[in-house]
Amino acid sequence: MLLAIDVGNTNSVFSVSKNKKILSEWRCSTDGNMTADQYFTWLQQLFGISDIKYKDINKVIVSSVVPDSIFNLKVLSKTYFNCSPLIVGSDNCKIPISVDVERGVNVGADRLVNATAAYHIVGGDTIVVDFGTATTFDVINDSGSYVGGVIAPGVSLSTKALHEAAAALPHIEVKRPPNVVGRNTINCMQSGIYWGYLSLVDGIISKIKNERKINNVIATGGLSTVFSRDTSMFDKIDLRLTIKGLVFISSFNEDK
Repeated sequence: MLLAIDVGNTNSVFSVSKNKKILSEWRCSTDGNMTADQYFTWLQQLFGISDIKYKDINKVIVSSVVPDSIFNLKVLSKTYFNCSPLIVGSDNCKIPISVDVERGVNVGADRLVNATAAYHIVGGDTIVVDFGTATTFDVINDSGSYVGGVIAPGVSLSTKALHEAAAALPHIEVKRPPNVVGRNTINCMQSGIYWGYLSLVDGIISKIKNERKINNVIATGGLSTVFSRDTSMFDKIDLRLTIKGLVFISSFNEDK
């Protein structure tokens, strides 16, 4: 069995799969100081609920945008699963797509994983929109090469900044307001965030399509479903896109 771990800036996802089929998935807040023993104690309880035996885990793959987390995840893999993990972005992990960006640029592991998954699922000429701590737009050309993208502040990051920078404004939930023109402070803020962000997403996708002649758009991240009702830009939404990418990459490395 494979334990796939996606460490994001805000949340981390742990998933167990067998023969490329995802069996279970769990989330926790990202904590770069969490020890291998703490990870295992938490996972063992979840394994028990899902009727998974930890001794059946014999492969681990990690995608992390938080460097401090990698050491303890390596210790977790070696101590409890008796294997050395594949770390996306390191020399021991090959990726089944090429990367065509400026020399010396390091593309984030999460973006490479998403691009891999998108290419396997919908093919080339694809934009991946990931609603995370940052909202990223990644482009895969028709031959399956990652050719670059766009990074914008994430929706939740924007609401947090608005609340912290303006003392009189509350922290709000990201949701579709009843009307575009709000009649109270919360609805005014929700309208600005929701419709403003939707315009940002639609606008960037349109410009990428015009520049690159892209056909497909696949969205991931929890907020993708929130915005999907008011945009026709998304051809597909896949909330497990990153985990599926890790499974694809693990399988690719096994065949090498």
